[in-house]
This record gives sequence, C-alpha cells and structure tokens, in this order.
Amino acid sequence: MGVSHISNRSQQPSGRWSRRGVLGALGVVPAAAVLTGCSGSAGASEGTASPGASAKAAARRPTVSVTPADGTRKAGFASPVEVTVTDGTLASVKVTGNDGSTLAGSFNAARTRWTSARNPYSGTKYTVTATPEGASAQTATFTTKSPGETFVGYFTPEADSTSGVGMPVSINFTHAVQDRAAVQKAITVTAEPAVEVVGHWFGDTRLDFRPETYWAPGTKITLSLRLKDVQGAEGVYGVQHKDVTFHIGRAQISTVDLSSKEMVVKRDGKTIATYPVSGGNAQHTTWSGIMVISERFKQTRMQASTVGLGDEYDIPDVPHAQRLTTSGTFVHGNYWASTSVFGHENTSHGCVGLHDAKGANDPSVDGYKFYKSSMLGDVVIVRNSGEKTVDPANGLNGWNLSWSEWKAGSAV
Repeated sequence: MGVSHISNRSQQPSGRWSRRGVLGALGVVPAAAVLTGCSGSAGASEGTASPGASAKAAARRPTVSVTPADGTRKAGFASPVEVTVTDGTLASVKVTGNDGSTLAGSFNAARTRWTSARNPYSGTKYTVTATPEGASAQTATFTTKSPGETFVGYFTPEADSTSGVGMPVSINFTHAVQDRAAVQKAITVTAEPAVEVVGHWFGDTRLDFRPETYWAPGTKITLSLRLKDVQGAEGVYGVQHKDVTFHIGRAQISTVDLSSKEMVVKRDGKTIATYPVSGGNAQHTTWSGIMVISERFKQTRMQASTVGLGDEYDIPDVPHAQRLTTSGTFVHGNYWASTSVFGHENTSHGCVGLHDAKGANDPSVDGYKFYKSSMLGDVVIVRNSGEKTVDPANGLNGWNLSWSEWKAGSAV
C-alpha cells in the first residue's frame, strides 16, 4: 500500500515585504528565529518536522498484505485466505465473494494476522477489506480459478420424501473417488431423534449411510453436502453445497418364508396381512436376506434377456412390481400363473410372486393389496430360499452387514 508525503511551504504575503522578510533579505536574523532554528523541540512544537523525522513517521504506518495477492486472477482455492499487517494491528477484516458469500475467520493473539476458517470457493471474485487500528480501511481483490473437472453425488431417497424404516441414504458419485476420507468428511447425515449414523463405501463411486438398526418411525433425516471444491481425485472437485431432508414413515417389515411359501406383513409390530406366495424354483432360487424396496411400478415390462436368461420370458405388463435388488429381484403381482401355485409351489425365475390380475386395477387380489400397503424403503426379508444371502451392494441391502462390518467400511 502506498504512502503519501505532504510538505508545507511557507507562503509570503503578497503586495509588500514584511519587516522580518526584509531583515532576512539583508542577512539579519531576528533573535526569536535563531532560537527556533537552534531548538529541535521548539521546531516540533511548531509542527515543522525534519526530513528524517517524516520518513520515520511514514515507516510506522500500518501496511496490509493479503494472500492471495491483490489483483490475482487465477488464485488457488485449496488454502485459506490470510491477511497480515506490519507496523500495527488489525481492527477488522471482511472477505466477501461476488456470489454473496462471506468468509469468516479469526485473528492471532497479537491481531497481526487473520486467517479464514475455510478455503475460498472456486470461480469466485473476492473483495478483502482490512482496517488497521487507528488507520483507514485498505482493500484488495482476487479471483479464484475454476476447477478443471468436477463430480456430483446423486442421492437416494428424494428430497422431502417419506420412506420406510429400511431406507439408507445412498449417494452415487459421477466420478471414481480416490480420497474417500476427504469426501466422506464433507458429508454428514443426522437424525431426529438423534442416533449414530455411519457411512460405508461400496466401491469408489457409492457411499451409503445407516444407523445400527432400522430408523425409528417418524425420524427426520438431514443430509448435508459440503462437497464444493473438495478434491475427490487428482484434479477432480465436488460442486455441491446443500442440505436436504427426508422423513421416515411407519415401520413395515414383510417376511417371506419360501419353505411355507407365505409372506407375513407386520406394521409397527402388528401383523396386518398374510399372503400365499411363489418364489424362485430350484434352478433360479431367490436371494435370501434383508432387502429394501428401492423402486415401485404399477406395471412394468420384464425380459429374461436383461438378467442373462436369454428369451425364457418377455412379459410387457407385470403388475405391481417392487424392486428388491439391482440384479433384478422383485416382489410383484402374477396374473399368468394358476391361483393354485401360490402358497404351494416355487415356480419363478427368482422373484417373489403374489396372485394378481392383468391390468393392475383389481383391488381384491393380493398383488394389488400388498403394493397399495407398501412404500419405498420398506423391508422384505426372505428366508429358506435355498440361496445364499444377497450381496449388501446389490440394491439398498446394507442391512445384511453387522454393525461392526458396516463401520469397517467407513473412511473416517
């Protein structure tokens, strides 16, 4: 910051010479002027400083420095903003972005340095206003560069939605994450009523959060994403800075026993329905374990080719289909099988079927009733299927991991 020097020159009255001026011109100096000229203290009291004294006074004026430097056009955004002062102390510092954001910060004990609490955002112009004690405010501006490549996290469930007690908070990233700890630290999931919520990585593009046991009915869940400018991989930065909330509805747990070929539906601990079902046959057994409804369709097309079974079936209007696994396991209505099958035979290619009617509009059939009573996030447990437990990453099925196994998958 520049320093101005102002010098005072004596101005003589116009029109005539004063007596002192005449004497001076003649080489005669009055006695008072001699005292003044010989006395340094007298000179200071009259407000006339020597050149050396002026320089010392100027050197003591506070000088402010900002990092990133004033005028920088492509400043980094991976370090905090720092403001320092020499020959003084800082009274206040304000840092404002052209996006309306501000950077809070703190002073050191001597108030000679101020450091922002977080890093500046990328692609943002900042104005720094620093005021030293007893001096005028000084300003500086800089603009941070934009990140080269970015990633976002797509989350389930949807914002402001209501889900069943088994619904995890699942985030799928658009770019493989190398620094899992940095990314996970930038994401928090909190619950009301409070419960410990822990993240678990399924590979380098998916991070799920859940508590030790199912959510309590009525829970409010808040997902806080602070991914903006977090480096997930070399040269790849997040862009999201937002909070979203979800809600948990009633507790509905349905247990399918493929030995007895029956499904018992309990809501808030009470049995509300029992349905005869048909599961996977001996060649196409149904996954066992805890599964969560992740998609719902009043009607959908199911093709064997999409699950590696060639052309064994192609049904364009499967009623009341609710997805349990990414690999293609559903609990759905079935209108093409005889009613005598349900409760007596396991004849499907791996899905759990209930008696239903073509068109998906008959409220008297079991497929319709179960679909109507269900929501995303409801739990369906399959037992005695003759198949191993489903992979926890195959759908939203992390409940098949113990709490210790789940926590072992956290990066923080």
